[in-house]
Amino acid sequence: MMNKLKNIASKAAIKYIKNNNIIGIGSGTTISKFIEILYSENKNIKGVVSASKYSTKKLKKYNFNVYEINKINKIGIYFDSADEVNDKMQMIKGGGAALTNEKIISNYADIFICIIDQSKYVKNLGISHPVPIEIIPSAKTFITRKLSHIGAIAKLRKKTITEHGNLILDVYKLNLYNPIKTEKYINTIPGVVTVGLFAQRCADIVIIGKYNSTVSIINKKI
Repeated sequence: MMNKLKNIASKAAIKYIKNNNIIGIGSGTTISKFIEILYSENKNIKGVVSASKYSTKKLKKYNFNVYEINKINKIGIYFDSADEVNDKMQMIKGGGAALTNEKIISNYADIFICIIDQSKYVKNLGISHPVPIEIIPSAKTFITRKLSHIGAIAKLRKKTITEHGNLILDVYKLNLYNPIKTEKYINTIPGVVTVGLFAQRCADIVIIGKYNSTVSIINKKI
């Protein structure tokens, strides 16, 4: 069922691509499906900026040109998924530990399109998923203590080293009533590389594959 929802949402997302563009692509199982459909639809794109080694490997398998972000001037659209999305198009991301690259590319892009199945669309963030934080290893104890001061519980994600050589803390019981305020606060803690709250740079368009096999599109900014 979930694969079907990812497929129909991905097909709807691909319609936003214009020919000969450079696009950005995130990571995760939904984006893996998106890459497959992008290939099967034979879209004439110039190339892709990828957020993870896994996505890069899959893109190269299908003979897409993969560009390093520092060597290009513009990304028209960034496609990614999320662990949770609310009605303000704010997100929790980072279940696959690629949150730093995802945040860089999403901020680089003109338009951010988030592709999800209906289970990921929530009223309030943080109910079902913790908030991941990529951290410098030497700051683990300090950051855990800082988060405990605001009532949050940080747990080290076991057997996980990011592509940048850092650790992931999964943070529970964060106050997410104001996600932008919480994102800004966590970003001020020394040793934090990236927080998996995408509230300041939320999605511009959210495409939801629904249980009844239809697609719902939320579009507040474009």
